Amino acid sequence: MYTASDWKDYEIIDAGGGDKLERWGSVTLLRPDPQAVWPMAAPCRELDARYIRSAAGGGHWEYRRSLPEDWTIRYRDLSFIVRPTGFKHTGLFPEQAVNWDFMRGRVREFKKNEPDKPFRVLNLFAYTGGATCALAAEGAEVVHVDAAKSIVQWAKQNLSESGLQDRPVRFIVDDCMKFVQRELRRGRSYEGILMDPPSYGRGPDGEMWRIETGLYPLVEAAVRLLSEDASFFLINSYTTGLAPTVLTDVLRVALKNRGGSVESDEIGLPITRDSLILPCGATGRWVQ
Repeated sequence: MYTASDWKDYEIIDAGGGDKLERWGSVTLLRPDPQAVWPMAAPCRELDARYIRSAAGGGHWEYRRSLPEDWTIRYRDLSFIVRPTGFKHTGLFPEQAVNWDFMRGRVREFKKNEPDKPFRVLNLFAYTGGATCALAAEGAEVVHVDAAKSIVQWAKQNLSESGLQDRPVRFIVDDCMKFVQRELRRGRSYEGILMDPPSYGRGPDGEMWRIETGLYPLVEAAVRLLSEDASFFLINSYTTGLAPTVLTDVLRVALKNRGGSVESDEIGLPITRDSLILPCGATGRWVQ
């Protein structure tokens, strides 16, 4: 398992009963997590807010004390704005830190051998830009693509919060497949590509996305954007039931003519209680 174990400002204190008790800086939140099927150790007495699901779908936050609208936490040299949303999310997936570190390492290795060549990365379904900030901090040129304008604005704020607002990052509000197809027509290429597709979603013009039918065609198209010096292709998936082996197979089929190697595994976060690990999906990595 790839485990994001180097956080200081984030911690899963406990998990169980379908919930996880988290510390985001100095704020403690209780949020649903369907993977936590075992019982929690003890009732949550010290709690700032909890997310309560509605039987009709969605849910709401119940606050035990007044909290700011948002606040900032750090990971290594990066800063991120945390903001509880109506869909239980906070704008950051801390388990992705293990992928940020992996990709930064690939950029460093490339720059060591080719210090004057640009390292261009395409970040698809890029959300609030955790990976974008990490890659920009390492000296990569990043194209950040997401279908939600408000989320792209949040990503811009995270870049500024990390002091990286002058780095070469392009923010694009677009459907990911449409953007990849346009990049192919333009003859663009990238040294790294990553994607973090949802199970289901819609593009800015109502384009339908389902991971079961959309993932392989998107990967197949995006692979054609890899440069001769390409270093990595990374897929992350939260879709329940999509095993790491599926990502291995997708990458091996799509990249069968590129050489390199593929590995996939679960991705997770440590739980302070009893040194447990909370699974958070799967990640597949092709490297060359």
